[in-house]
Amino acid sequence: MLQRTIPPFRRLSSRVETPEGIWVYWQSQERSDTLQVRNLSLGGLSLKTGKPLRVGSTARIDFLVQDGRIRTEAVVRHVEPGCSLGLKFMAVADKDRPNLTRLINRLHAFHSQTSAPPRVS
Repeated sequence: MLQRTIPPFRRLSSRVETPEGIWVYWQSQERSDTLQVRNLSLGGLSLKTGKPLRVGSTARIDFLVQDGRIRTEAVVRHVEPGCSLGLKFMAVADKDRPNLTRLINRLHAFHSQTSAPPRVS
């Protein structure tokens, strides 16, 4: 069962940049595709695409990651023509929400390790 989440504010959680290995399969009424994730938060994501959808279009998104199954429903909120789509999660499956949290925590840890100053021995 998908849990509806419609936050009253523009963005409730910060986005984390994703390495090149994070992909999703998404399907809308207009088309379906496999796209690379640019950044991600508990509230939404940005996808790289050369073929944007209209603002307000909805899509089902399935993450292709090692953290477990993550299925969401999202709506297009921002379009950069020829570049990216900004989507807001409208619903995340209850049993998939811990996997989404795990993925975001893993990405934050990845960035903490790669941006840490060099260790001196």
